Amino acid sequence: MTANLIATRTANPKGGSLTKTGFAAAAVASVATTAIAAAGHAAGISLDMGGAPIPVLGFGMLTAVFSLVGLALAAVLSRTVRHPRSTFVRTTVVLTAISLVPDVVADAGSATKALLMLTHLVAAAIVIPAVARRLPA
Repeated sequence: MTANLIATRTANPKGGSLTKTGFAAAAVASVATTAIAAAGHAAGISLDMGGAPIPVLGFGMLTAVFSLVGLALAAVLSRTVRHPRSTFVRTTVVLTAISLVPDVVADAGSATKALLMLTHLVAAAIVIPAVARRLPA
């Protein structure tokens, strides 16, 4: 147990584990996107896409799922590439930009599209830096 703890702290000198940080960031991002969706809906922004409503809690659920996908990506990169932090940041920034494309072309009003894009950007702004800090440079 002590050897594992020392190895973990040596591999991650900033303290904390990648997994714990990733789960915490996913939780915070999920709450944030749910709050943004709820506030937007309360302000009168439609959450309908293609005539079907997006449940407010769906924002948090999808944020959690894709944040955990990002965490898995970070774990793989930490074991397979020479510079995991920069590779993770570059990859996730590109993936975040790509995630905005469906929002832009969605069958929804412009305010709804803007709200959807905002939730993607807020989640990325929370998760990417938190996870990146736990990766070796």
